[in-house]
Amino acid sequence: MARRKAAGVVAVVFTALAGAQQALLVAGFGGWLPGCQPWPYLLVAGPAWLISRPLWGERIPPRWLRGLDVLRRVPVRAYVVGVLAVAAGVWAVLQDFEPYLGHEEAVYANKARSWVKGTPDAGWGVYRPVGLPALGALALWLYGGAGGGTGVADGVGALRAVTLVLVLGTLTVTYLVAAAWTSRRRAVVIVVVLLSGLGFLRRVPEYLNDIGATGLLLIVVFLLVRAQEKEGSRALWGVSAVALAAFYLRYGVVGNLLAVGLAAVLAYGPRAWMAQGRRLVGAAVVLVMGLVPHFWHAVRETGSPLGMILSATSQANRAYVGDGFVYYLAVFPYRLAGDLGAVVMAAGLWAAGAALRRVLAGRGGRCGQRPDDRRRDDRRRVFLGTAAVLVFVVLGMATDGEPRFVYLAVVLLTVLGVEAVAGLAGAAWSAPVLAAVAAFAGLTVLGTAQVVAHGAMPGPTRLAGSTVPVAREIGAAAQGRPCLVVTGYEPEFGWYSGCDAVTYAQYRTMRVPEGTRVSLVVFERGRLQPDAAGLERLAAGRESDVRTIGTDGAVGTATVVTLR
Repeated sequence: MARRKAAGVVAVVFTALAGAQQALLVAGFGGWLPGCQPWPYLLVAGPAWLISRPLWGERIPPRWLRGLDVLRRVPVRAYVVGVLAVAAGVWAVLQDFEPYLGHEEAVYANKARSWVKGTPDAGWGVYRPVGLPALGALALWLYGGAGGGTGVADGVGALRAVTLVLVLGTLTVTYLVAAAWTSRRRAVVIVVVLLSGLGFLRRVPEYLNDIGATGLLLIVVFLLVRAQEKEGSRALWGVSAVALAAFYLRYGVVGNLLAVGLAAVLAYGPRAWMAQGRRLVGAAVVLVMGLVPHFWHAVRETGSPLGMILSATSQANRAYVGDGFVYYLAVFPYRLAGDLGAVVMAAGLWAAGAALRRVLAGRGGRCGQRPDDRRRDDRRRVFLGTAAVLVFVVLGMATDGEPRFVYLAVVLLTVLGVEAVAGLAGAAWSAPVLAAVAAFAGLTVLGTAQVVAHGAMPGPTRLAGSTVPVAREIGAAAQGRPCLVVTGYEPEFGWYSGCDAVTYAQYRTMRVPEGTRVSLVVFERGRLQPDAAGLERLAAGRESDVRTIGTDGAVGTATVVTLR
């Protein structure tokens, strides 16, 4: 009893600390926290609440019940619209804190603009998927058709609006899938918890493909589950179509799809899939046919049908094979999903393990369910949990580690975790506990937005303070002539100057077209650039104009050598 009381005190104190630091963040006092990021107090409070669970009793305070009744009167659609509105609001507010396109964003932006205006696609490589720039090209075309987009750097808002559509689409898919597996109100909690995580919210404002691809991957997982849970389902036909859409949006989903496919075989067994017969064969045929254009293009560009995928893997910025997996072990779960999301993800992993034990022992799941339903739900939990774990393993071995690469695993463990939290709280307390989780998640969304704005975004923005003004000055000096910028920041220079841009390593091996204005750019503290002697060798005795452009950005003053 004493141990439970002590655990109860720890639970209350650490929960209060967790709430207080989120309130500090929302109020703009994040600087009081080391790194402007919250400490993982809830990872301590969560187990303490479980230990003290017998002290709670089964009687809910009457005023809590009245409050729950008020919450239940609000239609679920209103909650969903509210969450999507908050996501859109956060997207809009964060645009002011990172107004310039970053490295990865600029790569896709250059390609999109090249399709619309014929400008160079600086930074583009064969390992890049075409889905995101295709959407960006449509957005730029619509933006230009509305009377804008006259300058070389116009259209940032139009491109990032594509991201907003992808974010809202993925959150909606998450709600619909979670509602099918749990309940509509619990699905709302899942979406809010997902949105509150630092790993997810950090990429919400940016023109990237990770969040959109996650929504498509979640549909693949849902359709695979449906193919097993609904007799005679034709869901497998949809799996191929959605998987192809995810692939063309982001080639990196191959690792996710491999993990999901392996998890499906392990969770349901090879016989269950072979029983699908013609549907399985038909889905495979659709998948192969959909990949034919990619294979044809890959052979033309690389000489191998798998050349573009292997090229994408080779771009991994890793020190050794498996360092991505080591990274995921080091950051799991707090750095992936934040303080609250970490607790939920840990609960989801525990729930998957418990379901696996029941499946192996041949026992059912929750009381009150029919045996068939219990077995079905446990198989699904095993599938989702196994898929999440394998995503970390496969991607951790294939590439370097970044939270945006494993969003699917975060979503799956969050779905499992919210269900697990409700089950651990018990029938009487599940509704109040989930209401508290949702409220805390809502507060955390605002706190995490402050962390992103004042902790994560200043670095890229300070870098742009050096690259953007220099790029714009070079573009203006070119006066519409063909121009080439040689720099360690080629995608950003390509977008903001309107010129083609390459790295110094690429410039050394390329043949510059006649009549092209070439500018060599080095910064005080720049990357991937030669020293003064190296610049002289690159000039190769040609006459040149040298000028210094002062900036207040992170890499300092620029020296621009323009070859005549």
